[in-house]
Amino acid sequence: MVKEKYDGPILEIDKLSISFFTRLREIPAVMDFSASVMPGEALGLVGESGCGKSTVALGVMQDLGKNGRIVGGSIKFKGRDLGEMSDDELRDIRGSEIAMIYQEPMASLNPAMRIGKQLMEVPMIHAGMSEKDAYDRALQVVTDVKLPDPERILKAYPHQLSGGQQQRIVIAMALMSEPSLLILDEPTTALDVTVEAAVVELVKDLGKKYGTSMLFISHNLGLVLETCDRICVMYSGEAVERGSIEDVFDEMQHPYTQALFRSIPLPGADKNARPLIAIPGNFPLPHERPPGCNFGPRCDYFEAGRCDQGTIPMSVIGGEDRHHTRCVKYDEIDWNAPLELAATKTKGEVGDVVLKMDKLKKYYKVAANAMFGGGDTKVVKANEELTFEARESETLAIVGESGCGKSTFAKVLMGLETATEGQVLLDNQNIGDVPIEKRSTKNVADVQMVFQNPFDTLNPSMTVGRQIVRALEIFRIGNNEKDRWQRMLELLDLVKLPREFATRMPRQLSGGQKQRVGIARAFAGDARIVVADEPVSALDVSVQAAVTDLLMEIQRQHKTTLLFISHDLSIVRYLSDRVMVMYLGHVVELGSTDQVFSPPYHPYTEALLSAVPIADTRVKKKHIVLEGDIPSAMNPPPGCPFQTRCRWKSQVPGNLCEREVPPQRTMADGHQIKCHLSDAQFSEMEPVIEITVAAE
Repeated sequence: MVKEKYDGPILEIDKLSISFFTRLREIPAVMDFSASVMPGEALGLVGESGCGKSTVALGVMQDLGKNGRIVGGSIKFKGRDLGEMSDDELRDIRGSEIAMIYQEPMASLNPAMRIGKQLMEVPMIHAGMSEKDAYDRALQVVTDVKLPDPERILKAYPHQLSGGQQQRIVIAMALMSEPSLLILDEPTTALDVTVEAAVVELVKDLGKKYGTSMLFISHNLGLVLETCDRICVMYSGEAVERGSIEDVFDEMQHPYTQALFRSIPLPGADKNARPLIAIPGNFPLPHERPPGCNFGPRCDYFEAGRCDQGTIPMSVIGGEDRHHTRCVKYDEIDWNAPLELAATKTKGEVGDVVLKMDKLKKYYKVAANAMFGGGDTKVVKANEELTFEARESETLAIVGESGCGKSTFAKVLMGLETATEGQVLLDNQNIGDVPIEKRSTKNVADVQMVFQNPFDTLNPSMTVGRQIVRALEIFRIGNNEKDRWQRMLELLDLVKLPREFATRMPRQLSGGQKQRVGIARAFAGDARIVVADEPVSALDVSVQAAVTDLLMEIQRQHKTTLLFISHDLSIVRYLSDRVMVMYLGHVVELGSTDQVFSPPYHPYTEALLSAVPIADTRVKKKHIVLEGDIPSAMNPPPGCPFQTRCRWKSQVPGNLCEREVPPQRTMADGHQIKCHLSDAQFSEMEPVIEITVAAE
């Protein structure tokens, strides 16, 4: 099957409008959207949740369901209008010419079918390939996506693979028939930053190898910078700016693009001197869009009588190749004007030690044959001798990949699990072996948690106010219902939510608003320690800025100790005073933020830093891609836990890394690293992240 070469645009979207029809009204989801993708080109589509990115992708796939319809414009693939094709023609094109990779890999895999069979189906159905040829092709593609032991992988079922491996199989499946266009819808959101870096590297390499054009949908501007040639920024159903990566990142010409960049932490930004600026107001619902410019009500440059009149067209920016903006004032705005800083925040003084962990171990015993019982029991070593302390008003970040033991230690701290060995001292009182049901009300109120997913932590059948009052009742705060209701309203003020939200149900709130309710509930008992477990990873960047700022503000007022669990090192650098890096249950590095982000590094920290996508064209990064997956805690490697993936291992003589667990070494100013490398080798380490021009 040889596909003819096509020289024109692979994908040409012209003035596309898509609406969804309900019994009440027509809801316009995408309006007047134009974009084109040339052969071998990657176009990034960015914007907040609900802006219409995925709707555009589903429009290209002609898969808008019963209620969705294209009501204007056209989508052409290799010059042919997809809207005029028959179902049979579309079926031929989907999967063979246009392939889509979804956010959740398990949604694309059949759990009851071996991987090899699922991959072989694609060329056998689309290209009539023989079983043997299809198997050879599957083996080739699984090797291309850099999976270990491809023959074993082809015999495995989806549940036997990790999330990163499943996502690679979905990419392999999409590439089986060498499509001309690959649509990637947030393909790395659920993955660790190191796995994400490897998958992104893979997508770029395969794009080059197969000459595939890509439509890359993401809300992560750093990822788009690393993978795409061009970018299109969407807001509330419209394209507001599009152009090459350099044009849009360095010469932005739309207030929304500018606001997006101001709400993400860039290297070297200081949380007190240069706080993130959240976009004011909320995203408009499709049936409540304002007249004129959709971004008008949230825009710093809004001018009544101009910005709220009629339809705002896309304007070509003079002299720039294919750079357009949907703004009537773009040539009047001084885009290089210095940021007007809000009041510079002062950091609360770091106080006494509130929490101390001393040689904490947490092991689980599991049956080797857990599904059917019986067999030997194995030990999962989730935490190995964690020792650290956290002080009043301090933010300690805990970073590492999934499975490194971050959440296990949080569960022990909360009392949801008890320690196997060692102590957890809260104000010098050991609570490590006290389960939550036996803890005093004060201890429970003192240590609270803000969870990753705000949707899972609220009771859908209880009003927001009632849920916070319920927490106050449990913590025995207030003498009567009236006192508690008043305190609940004050907590809503604290998290900057309107008081009328007290009577709303969770379904009436956005993701960012739900997360604020979660934070209000965590602070209901004047918590002294708040464990924030990936509290912003499920939120849009503009909402992330507001929630992050809120946590800092509350910390300043209440002198809270914040334990911030995350794998996003850019937010960690911005937020934290000290950083603890974990790998396979061990603390491999611990120090102040400045120490951890500049050499010498533990080899794992070095790889983590290299994996962080940074939305700044001036940043140069050392390129380190971790090979292989994180080992199982049930069967950890001998010696150093990181030795199976370490690029420095060959420089340590005598196979020491494979034989002995390294000692904890203290470098300058209390900076701790668990590694066998010599002082001379540490002194040779170069910075991973460098800014080529001085940051403004």
